[in-house]
Order: sequence, then structure tokens, then C-alpha cells
Amino acid sequence: MLVDPLRIPSDVWSDSVVCEALRSRNIGALFRRIGQLTGASQTRIGAGVGLEQGYVSRVVAGRRISTIEVLERVAAGLGMPDESRMALGLAPTRRPCQHDMAGTAEQRQGDAAADRCWRDDLHAAVRLWEGDVNRRDLIRQTSFASTSYLLPALRWFTAPSGPPLNASGRRIVGQPDIATVREMSKTFRQLDNRYGGGHARGAVARYLHEEVTPLLTDGRYDTATGRSLLSATAELTQLAGWQAYDVAQHGVAQRYLTLALDLARAADDAGLGAEILAAMSHQATYLGQAATGIDLARAAGQTAKRAGLAVLLAEAHVMEAHAHATARDEKACAAALHQAEQTLDKADRSGNPQWLGYFDEAYLSAKFAHCFLALGRALPAERFASRSLKMDERYVRGKAFNLSLLASVQVRRGEPERACAIGTEALTLTGQLRSARAVRYVRDLQSQLAPYRNRAAVRQFSTRVNAVLGSRR
Repeated sequence: MLVDPLRIPSDVWSDSVVCEALRSRNIGALFRRIGQLTGASQTRIGAGVGLEQGYVSRVVAGRRISTIEVLERVAAGLGMPDESRMALGLAPTRRPCQHDMAGTAEQRQGDAAADRCWRDDLHAAVRLWEGDVNRRDLIRQTSFASTSYLLPALRWFTAPSGPPLNASGRRIVGQPDIATVREMSKTFRQLDNRYGGGHARGAVARYLHEEVTPLLTDGRYDTATGRSLLSATAELTQLAGWQAYDVAQHGVAQRYLTLALDLARAADDAGLGAEILAAMSHQATYLGQAATGIDLARAAGQTAKRAGLAVLLAEAHVMEAHAHATARDEKACAAALHQAEQTLDKADRSGNPQWLGYFDEAYLSAKFAHCFLALGRALPAERFASRSLKMDERYVRGKAFNLSLLASVQVRRGEPERACAIGTEALTLTGQLRSARAVRYVRDLQSQLAPYRNRAAVRQFSTRVNAVLGSRR
């Protein structure tokens, strides 16, 4: 009996259960999950990896596979990409990068897993955008894993230079095309700051899929233009990741940010790479993964030094400080905050890219306040949280964050009525936003006020929160 070839969609390798099975070398769990995601039977899996169905059945039932020879057979039979091979403890495989995006299907399917080059990054990005627009469950159900940031960060520092960034497609790509992508990024970023990540996240994914994909896959451009195109694409991809983070789609955000970093590396854009690493640190710390947040912030700092952007270096120090505060390491936090202040004092802002416009005194003050609040130091937290409200009014979501922050500080100081008054301002803005982070900060405030529930102001505030936010958590 002939068995159809086993083909594993690329999205399977980012599935959280698959990733955990690889890390623990639990091949039975891997086979079981692949069967669930693809519908492949044990017979079909066995045929694909060169193992008898009975043996596959015993592995699924709990028999462990530990020999490298069998693991290599499984990896090869499943067409496992390099990142998954490495998670399993196997060495990556190598192949030359195709010289044109329009290589034949036979070439693409016949090649083994490879050293990543910029064309691999483009193919991965195009698949992600398409799957996101089409709301594929394998993408939308991806979960966050802090360790999944470590390999992309390592690749940022160690990957060798790839082939030239040029392509010979049918459509001539020039600077006007790239300027349009950057202008759209600017517009989408303004919408994100004003209305929250959920307002335009779908529009950004569609723009990447419908407008940027043809430039990448069917474009004709020289190396200089290709570098600019990849840089502009990385910037917009980073924004898509930030929006997904803001609406609590953390696994999706991680995939976007990882691809954005790969594209920035291919474009040799160190400044943008530092910003993306800082965003990764921000997300990891927000999710309580302080150690990963520290590592990524330090990587951002090293990259910012290479880029020669002092403001970015100050941002990296602030991200590191916040992660230290989350880990309750007051000494390390204070040292990082001091470095941030010193660096920012010496910074020349005249050459900053437009996407760094948000990093100002108000943003820095908010970060200081977050650090002091996490360390239980309410007085300095109050001082900096108050300063953070002297901000650009265009950053509506940021103002909602900072109001919630100041309200939380008031709770810590034993001032529940004042916390409710400030929290009501935050709630008014949050009700206008599509931001899970803004909602979480208000809900956290509501929980922090619970010990004062017998006070009229607290009861009124809690009732108002439930009326405005409904089931949003």
C-alpha cells in the first residue's frame, strides 16, 4: 500500500506543545502532537521517518528514543527546521541559499534545512503574514516561550553575512516604494499610540501581505535598494509584533518580533535591531520572565553601542533596570537606572530615527516609577509617576498607562480615594482603547483596591470599571 508523503506545515514547529516535546526529547509527545495538528496516522508518520508503525506506537505509548541515529532519522523524515533540530539537541544542517525568490517548488521542497539567509527570512515572513491575515489557528494559537528569543538574539550577533540583497523579479522597486512603506509605518504607529494595538493590527498584517509581499517576492532591486527595503519591512513587522503584544497575543507577537530582528540583521540595520531587542525585553519582563528580559536588554545595549545611538542605549539600560526590579534586585536596578540617566544626559537626539520619538523624559520617568513601585518604594515612584504625565498628548495609550501607574502608587501609599480619582481618568481613556495592557493595568488597580472595598469611592470605582470594561480582563 502506498502512503502519501508526510508534509509538515512550517507553523507546526512554533506550536508550544511541539516546542516543549523537542526540548525534552519526548518523541512520543512530538508524534502525538503532529498527528493532532496534521491528521497524520501513526502509519504515515512511521513511513515518513523510516520506522515501523508498531515501533511508532510504542514510542507514542512512552518508549524513549535517545540514540542520535534515530533522532536524526526522525528529524530528517519530518523535515525539521534548524531551530527545531537545535532544540532537540541536534546540529543544524546546511545548504546554499537560493539566489532568487522565484526558485522552483521542486528546488524548495528538495532542499534540506539550511543556514538562514535573507531569502529564508523573507519566505518565513511572507508565510506569517499570509497565515495571520487568513486567521490560521496554528498561528493565532501560538504561545509565548521566553527561551524562543534566545536563538534569534544569538543569531543577531553571530550569523555570517549572507549573499547580496538583490533580486531579479518583474517589478522594479525603487525609493518611492520604500518611502511609501515607511510612511505607512509612521501612520500605523500613530494609530497604535492613539487607539491601541487592536485598532489597526489587522490592517498592518493585510498591508504587509497585500502590498509589501509583492515588493519582496516579485521585485527587482540592487543591493542598496534591497537593504533599504528589508529595513523598512523590518520596521513595519516590528510594529505588527508590538500591536500583537498590546492585545495579549503574545505568541504571535513573539513570531513577528523574531522575524523583524532577522530582517533587520539582513538589512544591517543595527539601530532597528537594538529597538527590536528592547521590545523583546519589554515583553519578557511584562510576562514575568525577568532573566530573559535582562539578557535581551543587554543585547539591545550592545547593539545600540554599535549603532552609535545614545538614546537607544539609554532605553536598553531602562529595560534592564525594569527587569532587575521585577526580579527584586534593587542594587542592579539602581545601577542600570544610573547608567540610563548618564547616557541620556549626553545623548544627541538630532539624528534619532522617527520610530524612536516616543522615548522622552515622560517615558523615562514612567519606567523609573515602574521600577520603584516594583521595589516597594512608593515615594520616589510617586514623584516619577507624576512627572510621567507631563507628556505628549498624542500618546493616549501611554497616558492611560501612566495614570494607572500613578493610581497604583497611591494605593501603595494608603490613599485609596486619590487612587480612585486618578484611576477614573485612566478608565476613561482605557475605554476608548483597544489595548489589553491598558485593561490589565486598570484591572490590577481594581484588585489592589480590594482591601478598601468598604469605602464608597472604591465601590463606585469598581462598579464603573465593570460597566466600562465588561468582560475585558
